[in-house]
Amino acid sequence: MKKSLLTVLGVIVVGAAGAAWIATRAPSSSFDAVAASGAPSDDLLAHGEYVARLADCVACHTTPEGKPFAGGLKMGTPLGAIFTTNITPDPETGIGNYSLADFDRAIRHGVAADGHRLYPAMPYPSYEKMSDDDVKALYAYFMSDVEPVVQANKASEIEWPLNMRWPLAFWNVVFTDGGVYQAKTSKDEMWNRGAYLVQGPGHCGSCHTPRGVVMNEKALDESGPEYLSGAVLDGWYAPSLRNDPNVGLGRWSEDDIYAYLKNGRNQHGVVFGSMVEAFNNSTQFMTDNDLKSIAHYLKSLPANAESTDVAWSYDPATADDLSKDVADNVPGARTYAANCAFCHGRDGRGKNEWIPPLAGVSSMLTPQAESAINVTLNGSMRVVSNGVPDAYRMPPYREHLSDQQMADVLTYARSAWGNTGDAVTAEEVAKLRSHTDPASIDVIILQMR
Repeated sequence: MKKSLLTVLGVIVVGAAGAAWIATRAPSSSFDAVAASGAPSDDLLAHGEYVARLADCVACHTTPEGKPFAGGLKMGTPLGAIFTTNITPDPETGIGNYSLADFDRAIRHGVAADGHRLYPAMPYPSYEKMSDDDVKALYAYFMSDVEPVVQANKASEIEWPLNMRWPLAFWNVVFTDGGVYQAKTSKDEMWNRGAYLVQGPGHCGSCHTPRGVVMNEKALDESGPEYLSGAVLDGWYAPSLRNDPNVGLGRWSEDDIYAYLKNGRNQHGVVFGSMVEAFNNSTQFMTDNDLKSIAHYLKSLPANAESTDVAWSYDPATADDLSKDVADNVPGARTYAANCAFCHGRDGRGKNEWIPPLAGVSSMLTPQAESAINVTLNGSMRVVSNGVPDAYRMPPYREHLSDQQMADVLTYARSAWGNTGDAVTAEEVAKLRSHTDPASIDVIILQMR
C-alpha cells in the first residue's frame, strides 16, 4: 500500500509541468466524423445486446437493488473506494448526450465526454482491443434499447491529491497496448476469435492477471508469462487460466472449459464468487462457437513459469480422519464431518457436477486462500442457468463457525485427499470477515430482449 501511494505521488510530481495540457487532451477516435444516421436496425441492436453480454457490462454497472446499468456499485481500490457510473441513456445523469465518438473514447481509451479520465477499474485496457463494429453495435444498444434511469453518480472516496486523474494519461501510455486486436496470421480463425474474446470484450485479465504497484495488469496478452496466471481481487482469488496442472486448467479439456462456461459447472467444479456473475449474465449467453473458441485459446497457453511438474492425484490416506476415533485428534476434521461432508463427501469428491469436489480443485491447491475463506464465510450467489436457479447453493458459515474453527476446517480440506494448499490462520479469516459483507452476496440477473 505504501509503495503504491509513493509511486502515484511520484507520477504526480514528475508530470506536474504538463498538467494543464494532459487534463484537456483526449485521444482521437475513429468515429469523430461519424454522425447519427436514423434508427438502428434490429440486427444492429441484437449484435449490440450480444456485445454487452460478451463484455458483461451489467456486472459492474448494476447493483442488486438497482436498475440495469444505473451504476452505484462500490469498488475497493488501494487508494480508496470508487463507484461505478450510470451508463443508461439518461441525458442528465447518464450517457444520453454521448456521441458515438464520445462513447468510443470512454470504452476504448478511458476518457469521458467531459474530458476527465476514467480509473482503470473500467477495463478499457482490454476494451481498446474491441473492433469498430462491436463498439458501434454496443453504442446503438445502449442508446436505443436500454431504459434511461435518472440516478446521479457518486463521488469517489479517494482523497486529494490522489484523486487527481490527469496522471492517468501517463499511465495509459505505459500500461495499454494502444490498438484494436490484430489477428495473428500464424494462428487459425478459432484461436484468433478466442484470443479476441478473452483479451478484448471478455476482459478476463482484469481479474485473472496479477497487477503491479500502480494497479496495472502485468500482461495484456499471451506474450507475457504472467497473463491470466491468477490474482487476488476484491477478496477472491481468480485462479490461473493457464495450463498448470494444479492451480490452472492443465487437467481440463477444451470440452471441460466449454461446459463450465455454458452450464456453470463441470466435473471439476461449479462457478462461485465473482464467476457466478460472469456466468449468470455473460458466458451462458455466448454462442457455442464463441465458447469453444475461448476454450481453444486458453488450452494453447503454457503453464505458469513457476508451475510444478507434479500433477495432483487423489490420496485416500486421510479417509480415516473423519472416523469417530480419529477426528477429535485432527484439527478441523470434526468440523468438516459435521458441516461439510454431507454435501462435499467424506472423500472430498462432491456429488457429480451438482456439488463441487474439494479434492484437487485450484482453491484447495493454491497458496492463496482468499476464495476458500470468502465462500465459507459468505456463501456463494445462486447459479441461474436458462432462467432456473440451482438447488445447491453454498451457505454462509460466518455466524456458525469462529475464526479458529473456520481456519482449522479449511486447513484440513486444503491438506486432505492429496491437496497441497497452505494452512489457513484465524487472522486471515478475521481479516476477510471484517472486509466482506454477506448482504452483498446477491444475484444480479439482467433481462434483455
